[in-house]
This record gives sequence, C-alpha cells and structure tokens, in this order.
Amino acid sequence: MTDARGNARPNGEAPARHTPGTPCWVSLMVHGLEATEEFYGALFGWEFSPGPRQLGPYVRALLDGREVAGIGVLPPDRELPVAWTPYFASDDVDLTADVVRSCGGTIGVGPLDAADSGRLAIGSDPCGAVFGVRQAAANPGTAVTGVPGTPAWHELTTFESARTAKFYETVFGHDEEPGISADPGHVTLCLDGRPVAGVHGVGDALPRHRGPHWTTYFTVADADDAVGRVLRLGGQVLEPPRDGVHGRVAAVADPEGARFALLRSPR
Repeated sequence: MTDARGNARPNGEAPARHTPGTPCWVSLMVHGLEATEEFYGALFGWEFSPGPRQLGPYVRALLDGREVAGIGVLPPDRELPVAWTPYFASDDVDLTADVVRSCGGTIGVGPLDAADSGRLAIGSDPCGAVFGVRQAAANPGTAVTGVPGTPAWHELTTFESARTAKFYETVFGHDEEPGISADPGHVTLCLDGRPVAGVHGVGDALPRHRGPHWTTYFTVADADDAVGRVLRLGGQVLEPPRDGVHGRVAAVADPEGARFALLRSPR
C-alpha cells in the first residue's frame, strides 16, 4: 500500500463527482444479509437503507446519513465468492466494458441500469481479479472518506504487477507513480499525480485457492481495538496488527469469510 488518502478532503467530504478511473464505490455480496448488517454495523457504526431493486436484496451502508458502501445477497443458485469488490468511476460504462474486453478482461455482469446508482458493470482483469465499473447518475457513490468506517485504499494482489498494471492504465487512464518503489513487485496507480490504488505482484507466493484479488482497506480509529471487535463479532484475524510507514494495519475476515484490511493512519 502506498497512500491511504483516497478521495478525502480536510472536512471528510468526497467530491460530488468522481474523476473517471477513481475508486468510487465498494460492494459486498453475501449469503446472510441481516447477519452481515449486524457485523458491520457493530464494527464500523454503519446504518443501512434500501438500495436499488435491480440489484436484488441490497442495502446501502451509511455513516451519519452519508453513503459508504453497498451490501447485497448472492444468488442462491450460483457458487460465487464472498468478497469486497471495488468499483472504478467511468463517464461511459458501456465504452469502458468494451475496452475491458479488448484488453483481455471479461464482463460478467451488465452493463445494467441501477436506478439512482447509475449504470454498472462487474468484470475481471486478464488474471481473474474482479472489479466493478460505475457510471454515476443522481448518486455519485461513496460520499465520505477519511474518517473511521470508510474505505481508505484498494490493493490488488496478483501474479505479476507490470503487465497487470498496464491493463488498468489502458482501461481507466491510470498512470504509474514516478520513481522506483522499495518493492520492485509493487506499482502505484495514479490519476493527475494522486495515488488511487496499488498493484502488488507476488508471483508463485499467491495462494492457489484465492487467485488474484482486490483488498479494500477501511479506516479505523484504533487498529488493535478494531481487531478485538472483529473477533468478538465472530470474524477472523488473518494478519495481526503491525506498524508500517502508512500506519498500523491488520488483515481480517467477516463471519462469512470476506477479507478486508483495517488501517489506522499516522496522525
């Protein structure tokens, strides 16, 4: 991870419109919606409101009435992983979907209209990592960042970083952060000189049972305290809290196994 600032402004508000290519939303599909609401409500202080009917049973997670994320229910007849999925902003989701396909990726869902959430598509990159594309309508996406309980960063773990990064650069207009990273397997994706996501190539160290995947980092006030709450609420600790140059971070999973990270940024 290179930067956890995301789209935060000093007062915690996000821009009304996300620049194309910016992570603008994050969504989780689960089997048990009510139990998942209880877990994240207790962990992050989220409240919930009904989401677009086109997405099936779906709720929007709110902090102080402002939208943070979405949670939906997996179709019972499909074997799909329970995982957090980042969405990238687009001015034309149909065109972006065409570029995804032309660059060797796939589109598995959509593009489709989802009421005030705009037009959506869910796809995967050439290595199989799943991501979403979102063309905003009345609702621009995540409305607050930089405070506890909000997405802070998105990191892709994959086989090889350079070629995978080129895919996202072509599809979303990202640039690579100038300079040489301390980790040669890590690439930081930028827009207008601002870091927006990371790509980490780990080669054969990537677990075969997981494959390439995105991880969402959520801001917390205290990583150690948040880990304790995850355990008390029935979740798992995958990597205990540790200090790094970007703050104190831990890797955890919710009761259904969806993995995410907790980040306490330095003051």
